[in-house]
Amino acid sequence: ADMHGTLTFVLIPSQQSKPPPAKETVIHVKAHFDYDPSDDPYVPCRELGLSFQKGDILHVISQEDPNWWQAYRDGDEDNQPLAGLIPGKSFQQQREAMKQTIEEDKEPEKSGKLWCAKKNKKKRKKVLYNANKNDDYDNEEILTYEEMSLYHQPANRKRPIVLIGPQNCGQNELRQRLMNNEVDRFASAVPHTTRSRRETEVAGRDYHFISRQAFETDIAAGKFIEYGEFEKNLYGTSIDSVRQVINSGKICLLNLHTQSLKTLRNSDLKPYIIFVAPPSQERLRALLAKEGKNPKPEELREIIEKTREMEQNNGHYFDTAIVNSDLDKAYQELLRLINKLDTEPQWVPSTWLR
Repeated sequence: ADMHGTLTFVLIPSQQSKPPPAKETVIHVKAHFDYDPSDDPYVPCRELGLSFQKGDILHVISQEDPNWWQAYRDGDEDNQPLAGLIPGKSFQQQREAMKQTIEEDKEPEKSGKLWCAKKNKKKRKKVLYNANKNDDYDNEEILTYEEMSLYHQPANRKRPIVLIGPQNCGQNELRQRLMNNEVDRFASAVPHTTRSRRETEVAGRDYHFISRQAFETDIAAGKFIEYGEFEKNLYGTSIDSVRQVINSGKICLLNLHTQSLKTLRNSDLKPYIIFVAPPSQERLRALLAKEGKNPKPEELREIIEKTREMEQNNGHYFDTAIVNSDLDKAYQELLRLINKLDTEPQWVPSTWLR
């Protein structure tokens, strides 16, 4: 039938109210692996993938898809109009676990003494993987992202500075130069020992002298950042000794072994860890020659290899790195980094601030 005239629509409001979509909060993470979307067959769209390097800070704006998060690289927000895709934490852990399992299955059985095999063989969980349940165990092996927050150190509580590096890379010389040049600003933690006090030594200034039983009790209580035995006497650096320096208003300088970094980082001391790396092999030879040292080629290669090993196994603990190609320049760079802690907030693990 023909219809003429005005057609009127009546809108009746719904009885149900739909809440607005929840706004996702931005989380900031430090990447503990390199990622190149052009090499990733699983990324939904390679053009939208965001490449990043180990140590980069990423601002994650969406985790709606648990496998593919949307993020910006820190400092690139203005140059990057669209957020890029990065692997979600669980997804990345799953495929790394799968990769490790495949590599282990390919490894031939190694002959050797039984005690060596037992010592070196690590039990690993199989690939059926739950990131939440396995945080305490597998996250140490399969490092992906670490949630970070900005932290500005208080004027009266300076962060301890830790210098890490292979032998003969200058970290001891840099530490000593800082302490000699600015006595009122820097100090070292007074170590503990079980050996007897010598005539010229002052308890509490040179060492804290304690009994072996007390030392071993403190070890069991987790009070030492690191410790060792020399000529049947125990020596160690305690968390409390570092805290005493901090409470005095000075900056505590530490040279530690990489094995000690986890203990220190899990304390409440908020360390700033600087990796002191060697230059090229030839430049390293020239630097050591200035100190009257004449290392063999294999010793130089060992230092370079040790550097790679430390970066690979412990790089996730480092806040920054300096290359010591010249001691004077390295010292100035070190001083610049330390001074920056007073003027600029730094990214630290969010767990430190909770």
